[in-house]
Amino acid sequence: MQRLLVLGFALCVLVSRAAAAETVLHLNGEVPTAPETHFFLPFEVPAGIVEIEVRHDDLSNANILDWGLDDPDGFRGWGGGNSEPAIVGVSAASRSYVPGLIKAGTWEVVVGKAKVVELPAHYAVDVILRNTPSLAAQTERTPYVERPPVSSTARWYAGDFHVHSRESGDARPSIEEVLQFAHGRGLDFIMLSEHNTNSQLSWYHDAQARVPEVLLLPGVEFTTYGGHANGIGARQWVDHKIGVRGATLDAAIRKYHEQGALFSINHPQLRIGDLCIGCGWDHEVDPKQIDAVEIRTGLIPGMRFWETLVAAGSHAAAVGGSDDHSAGIVNGTFDSPIGSPTTLVYAKNLSVPAIMEGLRSARTVVKLEGPDAPMIDTEVSGQRRGKVVYATHSSVRATVTGGNGGTLRLIKDGDTLEQTPITSDPFVHSVDVDAPLTGEDRYRYEVLRESKLVTVASYVWLQQSEPAAPATGSDSEGCAITLAGVTESSSILPLLVPALAVWIARRRRNHH
Repeated sequence: MQRLLVLGFALCVLVSRAAAAETVLHLNGEVPTAPETHFFLPFEVPAGIVEIEVRHDDLSNANILDWGLDDPDGFRGWGGGNSEPAIVGVSAASRSYVPGLIKAGTWEVVVGKAKVVELPAHYAVDVILRNTPSLAAQTERTPYVERPPVSSTARWYAGDFHVHSRESGDARPSIEEVLQFAHGRGLDFIMLSEHNTNSQLSWYHDAQARVPEVLLLPGVEFTTYGGHANGIGARQWVDHKIGVRGATLDAAIRKYHEQGALFSINHPQLRIGDLCIGCGWDHEVDPKQIDAVEIRTGLIPGMRFWETLVAAGSHAAAVGGSDDHSAGIVNGTFDSPIGSPTTLVYAKNLSVPAIMEGLRSARTVVKLEGPDAPMIDTEVSGQRRGKVVYATHSSVRATVTGGNGGTLRLIKDGDTLEQTPITSDPFVHSVDVDAPLTGEDRYRYEVLRESKLVTVASYVWLQQSEPAAPATGSDSEGCAITLAGVTESSSILPLLVPALAVWIARRRRNHH
């Protein structure tokens, strides 16, 4: 009997080991020297697999490779510079990746050539197929559902459109930590702009239940090797691999617009080479397709880029973003906590559709130094349709609060029209203007303290009369332009470069 029990136990062990068997696929090789920025490593997944783990190594201290994963139907995650393995299962996934059905068929490891300077370049990839999961089920994850309005009041709401959680490989905080810090700064909303992934969306419901006071906007940071942008309001993934397998920037912008999202260019003038690969904007783009521009990202200026873009025909709103990666923890002089800068959006309530509509209409003000900076409320009389006011004669008016002792400037078409000291709180300034006989003029206000720009309102465009019929597609047909050469003539960026190098080195491979 004892012998039978021993044999039975041994058989159970063998069956258990067989049931928990793993298959390891080795996908080692040499990085292709073709000009395409990404390449793919296909592998076959049989039926019955419930979890896939991808271990990857670029085998170099000089080269940098980025990593992602596609299933037979497309996107399953983008870890970018994540150093840890990627794990995707039926009911759980590692950060930056999406759980769900493990479909039989051809999967692909997606590899981005962020920096390849040491040749020949090699990689080592192990794909582990499991029929028993190693990750516990993530029951907190649920499909994204838009929440009801947090507030029903029509007013200016304070937020930050450029924040990262641990779902971005170069960031560390949980979503709850991010929300708690934003709430502590008095913000009403934030957008998690994770790099090329929507994995964060399935965590939103759980995080909002813990910190319900701050609205989470859906979105993504569309991170390419030629520039970064936010897909504000995006729920569906859009291919960022420009020039690979037919992916184009025009198609990407169109796919964002088709899902109701807005395309906003991030830190367009951040040019510090390998310390932040692809952070400066180098893509050719139709200015009329751009919905917003970060005029300040942390301490990085973007005003000159924005002015050049709108001079070329764009109606882009001004926004700001902290690009916070640490839930407000400041380790150095040039760290930028959530809300620095703060973007104010006028919305009929605090909800995703209302904030999106306010941004779409360029009802925005950027407080460059944070939520306590002066506020500008701009009114242009006439019939307003989104970003444009239609009138023959109009009054441009600003009400400034918190700005006593500063200077108010009225900007017309990029040039200063009037400048006046702010002598009261609140302070009101107005001027009568005529709309041009053809075309349009644009007006905005800004506040300075001791000659330092602290608050910027978006432009309002003034036209003589409303067009007889609305244009289809974009506002009008435009030409693609590149703004790669735009620089900030009075920029502090050259002074920041040494300190920024240290800052970004701490974050290792920022923004891939």
